[in-house]
Amino acid sequence: MNLAHHLIVAPILIPLVTGAALLLFDERQRTLKAMIGLASSLLIFAVAVALFRFADRIDGPEAARQGVYLLGNWAAPFGIVLVVDRLSALMLVLTATLAVPALIFAMARWHTAGAHFHSLFQFLLMGLNGAFLTGDLFNLFVFFEVMLAASYGLLLHGSGLQRVKAGLHYIAVNLAAALLFLIGVSLIYGVTGTLNMADLAERVATVGAEQRMLLEAGAGILGVAFLIKAGMWPLNFWLPPAYTAASAPVAGIFAIMSKVGIYVILRLTLLVFGEGTPSSGFGLHILLIGGLATITFGAIGVLASQALGRLAGFSVLVSSGTMLTAIGMSSGGITTGALFYLVSSTLTISAFFMLIELVERGQDAGASVLAVTMEAYGDADADDEEEEGGGGFAMPGTMAMLGICFAACGILLAGLPPLSGFVAKFAMLSAMLNPAGGDSAAPVPAYIWFVVFLIILSGLSALIAMTRTGIRTFWASMEGTAPRVLVIEMAPVLLLLFATMLLTVQAGPVMRYMDATTEALGATHHYVDAVTGARRVGAPGQEVQP
Repeated sequence: MNLAHHLIVAPILIPLVTGAALLLFDERQRTLKAMIGLASSLLIFAVAVALFRFADRIDGPEAARQGVYLLGNWAAPFGIVLVVDRLSALMLVLTATLAVPALIFAMARWHTAGAHFHSLFQFLLMGLNGAFLTGDLFNLFVFFEVMLAASYGLLLHGSGLQRVKAGLHYIAVNLAAALLFLIGVSLIYGVTGTLNMADLAERVATVGAEQRMLLEAGAGILGVAFLIKAGMWPLNFWLPPAYTAASAPVAGIFAIMSKVGIYVILRLTLLVFGEGTPSSGFGLHILLIGGLATITFGAIGVLASQALGRLAGFSVLVSSGTMLTAIGMSSGGITTGALFYLVSSTLTISAFFMLIELVERGQDAGASVLAVTMEAYGDADADDEEEEGGGGFAMPGTMAMLGICFAACGILLAGLPPLSGFVAKFAMLSAMLNPAGGDSAAPVPAYIWFVVFLIILSGLSALIAMTRTGIRTFWASMEGTAPRVLVIEMAPVLLLLFATMLLTVQAGPVMRYMDATTEALGATHHYVDAVTGARRVGAPGQEVQP
């Protein structure tokens, strides 16, 4: 086993060690803690990129075994197994890409608003990375709880009545989800006798008809736990208030948390209930109907939102609903486009949450100037008559930059060309309207047209809401109302938007990677053979792993 193989466990160990070490520093040493936390996040990003490149070279079960890490040198299904493949590597890179800008943004002022921010941030990364890497349901629960415990503290960071109220609701809902998780896992283990995902995929085929109903009941309860986290209607009423109340950098990293539920549902649906299994297609119609309902609810919420934070929160629901709909349709081409959409929408929403604080800072300043002006000069109607023939005023540079970023977020959320949001939706819609692929003229089922209409309508809703808010925020601004924005606050937003631009420019290679990921998810026997065939280091009668 070479050193590179140990990188698989590094995304878990690095934040664990860093978070624990940061607890030893006094809170007055926040600058030092911030530098250590940032160095840790950058190191995690580098490791994630290395694993991403490694996963892209995996081809076939023999090579895939190199992506299996046996903790404690115990073979599956008895030992703890970490697995890196194209999907998990993609989620690791996406998490690290959000973490670095969010932490930089927090260094401007938010990390001083409460205790142990940097430790909680690192523990959150540990939980996220562990959830994406683990190969068994028990440790998925462990990392799920680590992630949630850290998110409780981060959501409440900065205190305030609204934040505490939303935080308590968030904690109650997620504790209920954790309880459902345990019940579902217990039922599955009682029927199959295993929690290792690869082993579970093999044993499901041997479950008798008399116990299959109990197995599917356990899978359904487990699915509800993750659908709560993914934000599927009607289980999503907690999400917009919680994400709106969170501080900007926390909401920025929370953008990936709803995708944990999406990831697990996608993984288990194809691995355990994929084609050729006795319970093939289990729950897909629920995902399709629930996804469409979530898109509808999110689009209505986007149109109804007057506050930018709630607009962003409902945009998370639209993103989750679109992903759930794509999974429910169970088509390789749609899944490929959906994975591209997952990356693009997550980057966009994260940037938007951080941009909102900067924009609202300008609105607060504008409100103060307006109040002083009206108090000093009375009614503004007379001024309106004088300004009718005027040439307007020059927008301050800061507001211009914020306006450009706001417009980019609007284009991305609406799915308009030429940015990555359009590429993702175009890929999904093309696969829906041409299910057979190629030049085939196969008839399109009637419900597909409704799905296409709803996805386009959700984009139109985002465009209307963002245009309305942009006019109110930027076109109605007054001179002297430009907010004070620091470079380390603006840079993270620009960095995330640049990542979406890079997705657009490199759409071809990215789409090929997504297509390879979809094919790998469909070839479940490669995953199963890789995990069950992974060899212990130095085991008697076996060769040492290269």
